Amino acid sequence: CVSPWGYEHIQRWNPDAVDPNRSFNRGSPDDCGSQEAANLVRLLLSCNVEQWACHVDLHETTDTDETEFRVAKSARDGDVSEPGTIPDGFYLCADAQNVQLEFQRAVIEGVRKVTHIAPPDPDNTIIGSPVIDDGLIAYDYTALGLCGGVTNAPLTTTTEVYPDSPKATDELCNLGQVASVTSALDYLLASRGATGEL
Repeated sequence: CVSPWGYEHIQRWNPDAVDPNRSFNRGSPDDCGSQEAANLVRLLLSCNVEQWACHVDLHETTDTDETEFRVAKSARDGDVSEPGTIPDGFYLCADAQNVQLEFQRAVIEGVRKVTHIAPPDPDNTIIGSPVIDDGLIAYDYTALGLCGGVTNAPLTTTTEVYPDSPKATDELCNLGQVASVTSALDYLLASRGATGEL
């Protein structure tokens, strides 16, 4: 868990009112905007891995992200809080600079076997971002300082599960996260097997 305090308090921020998942800087812990991000970057650097193969960043978001965090963030930053919608189901966020659509689809299909995929809002968005494929949006990981951009893996995805959904249970959320990891690894192994890179 990158942000144990946030997990224990069901809070996106850390105790310093910083969102760790907007404060990563690949390869440079001193340039990270939170202690949690800096610690993970230090850990990854200590592994001495030249090229990562796959990175699956697991997220669980409660309804309080919309009802409390975004309102508090707007107040802190002097912005107007615009109400949004809360997704109902599992979805992925790809790196806009490296979408890897077939990889994302493989992960979604694996998850679909155990839990429901979030449908888009009427304007074809999820959390205000355009849906680019079933259950898939994309952000620029590096520009936003997202954890998904902390490695140089060519296959990356960020998961989102919403345990507050009336269609979800804690077990379904956990099974969805496990399915995302196993589906990503299955895709990685199959693609490497096809190229003889095992």
